[in-house]
Amino acid sequence: MAVINFITQEGEKISVEGTSGSIMELATSVGIAGLDGDCGGVCSCATCHVYVNETYRKIVGEAEKIEKEMLEFDELAKENSRLSCQIEISEKLDGIELIVARE
Repeated sequence: MAVINFITQEGEKISVEGTSGSIMELATSVGIAGLDGDCGGVCSCATCHVYVNETYRKIVGEAEKIEKEMLEFDELAKENSRLSCQIEISEKLDGIELIVARE
């Protein structure tokens, strides 16, 4: 199990426990605003865009080619951007902070 901390655009911190699946699946299941997952997690829409806290960037790892290409089209993309549909929940992510890129 891991506690995933979402920081909304308004600065609200929402902590959610997860055991498996993607971060996007967890976020949509609890209604985190700004993480819509319109494509269902197949890395084709960028509606689950998050910024990964610097402390966890190495743990989360780098985006794969298709994810990087999808993020290139997002005007909000930064160096620490990831699509939450491509991040699998594991115990190593316990305590991670992810800033929601959209409202």
